[in-house]
Amino acid sequence: MKKPAILVACAVFPEVLLQLQQHFEVTSNQEDVAWTPAELIAQLQGKQGAFTTGSQRIDAELLAACPALKICANMAVGYNNFDLPAMTAAGVKATNTPDVLTETTADFGFALLMATARRMAESEHFLRAGLWQRWRYDMFAGADVHGSTLGILGMGRIGQGIARRGAHGFGMKVIYHNRSRLDAAAESACGATYVSKADLLKQADHLILVLPYSPEAHHSIGAPELAQMKPTATLVNLARGGIVDDAALAQALKNRVITAAGLDVYEGEPAVHPALLTVPNVVLTPHIASATLPTRMAMAQLAADNLVGFLLHGKALTPLN
Repeated sequence: MKKPAILVACAVFPEVLLQLQQHFEVTSNQEDVAWTPAELIAQLQGKQGAFTTGSQRIDAELLAACPALKICANMAVGYNNFDLPAMTAAGVKATNTPDVLTETTADFGFALLMATARRMAESEHFLRAGLWQRWRYDMFAGADVHGSTLGILGMGRIGQGIARRGAHGFGMKVIYHNRSRLDAAAESACGATYVSKADLLKQADHLILVLPYSPEAHHSIGAPELAQMKPTATLVNLARGGIVDDAALAQALKNRVITAAGLDVYEGEPAVHPALLTVPNVVLTPHIASATLPTRMAMAQLAADNLVGFLLHGKALTPLN
């Protein structure tokens, strides 16, 4: 019996690739070439499955050109590279990798918050440039995290993980806003209080964004929202590029509308808005919130298991549609 053909559209752990090769005829991209949309369509000809990341856009045009395609398994919890209505209409299954990266990403969210509040990147650049000559009472004095007010916009699994760390580890007052309020038990477990978005912006000493991207969420934080925040506040975007208006944020940081920001995601990444590279009061990381070896392996394994489950047994483990 002929094996189904799949495309692994990105570099992946060799052991995961070997596992897939046991079940499928695999075309792989271990060189991690950044294909154009036309090149991706060409690579997908005759393929029933695709192992994807957020870099591969799956839309109506691609689906029309790839009639054999039955499933796209994202190695990510986010899936804004998927046009889900178009995939559903075409009968193509979409999957992601929830749960396996929750705690690791929440860890990183807190790390980015700490680095931002305590001016770690700014002070390291100062030291590396040979500018540190003596101690001074106000040298890189930042903001306290313990005992402050943590605001969370988006309260899914990762948001709740961050809330628990803030409330139970740092004695923070945790407030949040979400499309739907958590039940009382979940709020109690997180030590979190629901507030309006306006109150979240106004009250938070440190605001972390962990909401999923959607057209409705585009530029949820722009110049008007930044103006509502405390001038002493920090902002961390752990969610997706496009949720923050990066140009407006760079201007706000330059003018000290807010004190500092920490960013792991960007509009149009891997490109970064050039104005963000010119302000000192921002910590920038290259979309690495889930980047521990155990977590990335678990993500790759779950994406592979979705392909095996659906193409061989008719059931995906973590379907989106």
